[in-house]
Parts: sequence; C-alpha cells; structure tokens
Amino acid sequence: MAFAAEKLPSDDTLLDAYSASVADAVDRIGPAVCRIERIGAGGHGSGFVIAQDGLVVTNFHVVGDARAVRVTMPHGASREGHVLGRDPDTDIALVRADGSFADIAPLGDSKRLRRGQIAIAIGNPLGFEWTVTAGVVSALGRSMRASTGRLIDDVIQTDAALNPGNSGGPQVSSAGEVIGVNTAMIHGAQGIAFAVASNTANFVISEIIRFGRVRRAFIGVSADTTNLPRRAALLSQVTTNTAVRLRSVEKNGPAAKAGLKEGDIIAAIDGRPVTGVDDLVRMLDAERIGRETLCTVVRRTGVSQVTVTPVARTN
Repeated sequence: MAFAAEKLPSDDTLLDAYSASVADAVDRIGPAVCRIERIGAGGHGSGFVIAQDGLVVTNFHVVGDARAVRVTMPHGASREGHVLGRDPDTDIALVRADGSFADIAPLGDSKRLRRGQIAIAIGNPLGFEWTVTAGVVSALGRSMRASTGRLIDDVIQTDAALNPGNSGGPQVSSAGEVIGVNTAMIHGAQGIAFAVASNTANFVISEIIRFGRVRRAFIGVSADTTNLPRRAALLSQVTTNTAVRLRSVEKNGPAAKAGLKEGDIIAAIDGRPVTGVDDLVRMLDAERIGRETLCTVVRRTGVSQVTVTPVARTN
C-alpha cells in the first residue's frame, strides 16, 4: 500500500506566517507605545500605556530625576505626565499621563517564555519614531547591573536590535503580549539586548502604586532560574520542575550568615515553591524584613532547611 509523502510548508509560507505574526503583534501593541521626553531637561525614550487612565511604564534612566514628562502617542496627541515613582534597582519607572487612553498594552506572563520564541521591540530609536525590530529570545533569567550598582535579576536577553531611544519601550511576543521592558544594549557587541521581564516589572509597578516606592527585603544573593530534578522536587515536597540556583552570595550578607552558598538551589520559601527568579523577587517583600524565613535548599548532599533573616534593603 503506497502512502503519499507528507507535504511540508514552503519557505514562502513559513516567512508569510512569521511576517503575519509580527505584524499582528505590532498592530495590537503599537498604538499604546509612546515617546517620552523630560520637560525642561532634555533627553527622550519610549514607554507604553498599561491602563486607560494613563498609567505608562518606562525606564528609570529615561525619566531620571524629572518630575514632569511629555508623553506623545503615535497619532500625534501629546499629554503632560508626572512621575509616580521610580525604581533604579530594576530600571523601571511609572508615569501618570493626563487624560484617558483607548489603546493599552497590558503586561503578560514572562514565566511562560521559551528560548527561541519571537521577540519584537517597539520604540523610538535614535529619534526615529515607532520603529519595529524583531528577533528571538536568546536567554532567560540573566542578570545585569543597574545604574545603582545592584544586579537586576530575571532579565531577558534577545537579539532584537535596540538603539538609544528604544529604552522603556515594550518587548512583545508573537502572541501580542508585553513580555518585557527594553532596558539596554551592549555597546560594541552585535545582537545582544536586554529587557526587564514583565513579571518583575509588574511587581515593581504594584509596589509603586501602593506605596510610592518599592519596598524590599534583602538577603544578599543573585540567582538564576534552573530546572529542578524530579527526585529533588519530591524530596523538597514541591510540585514544580523549576527553582532558583544561587549564582553568588554576598559576603557577610544574611544569606551567607545563614550558611547559604553559591550553587545552592532554593526550591521553596516558607513552604511556598520558588519557581523562578521573579518568585524570589516577589517573595522578598517588606513583610519579611527582620522575620525568620525558612528556605528549602537542595544540595548534592540532599535537601535541608535553612533559616534566613532578611534585612531592609538600602540604597
């Protein structure tokens, strides 16, 4: 019995599908992307509207110490906005623009990202307004140093071209979801750019809305998201397959004093699974300052419980 050979899609068909997915994502998010200029101070960057009442996300280094900014939309409408709060440690700032906005670009779930997924950057590079570049997610869970000298964890690395002026604009998936906030490119390198993951940005925004600033507990570590072997998950009594691996432990910090070491895997905090760096950032909120916190730690020697007492994070 003869079987017909499976017909594979042509290159033209695949390219058309790729083009359509990028164009559809831009059509969905592009109208909410704005140009942001400091009033009376010079300098500009990008941002995007996340709520119809004028909440705009951008980078801290775009607004700097400015109290007022000019927000210009793709159709030309220009509004004044004031900075609600800024977080230099993650390079995120939140602006309230005057008026109401029909087009918004809500933050998606960056935990669902995979390497190789399409990444689209929208912004105002080098003064060219509303430019689109596309590439792929090159790596997840990177760390990079903020202007404060502290490490920003849970950073997305892509090869979507960024230039000065793209900062603060959205990094978008092919599904039309904002997966990150464009923050930096590597000078002298080709095809390496970074965005703060949307889940981290969402945490920062929530803190600014509630308290006007980001309150943090500090234990003195930097970490990466890693796979959690099934046996380790069973021993840790968690139901997830990812956790965080400590990449460095600050000397004399709370984690070091508690006995945590580089290479340790934190699977849970106070019995709650830590599935990624964004969970670690979110769980170390101000409520844990000065409070004993039980970390479920996976090592080659087995699983142990380590008690850490976070301190207030100071700049």
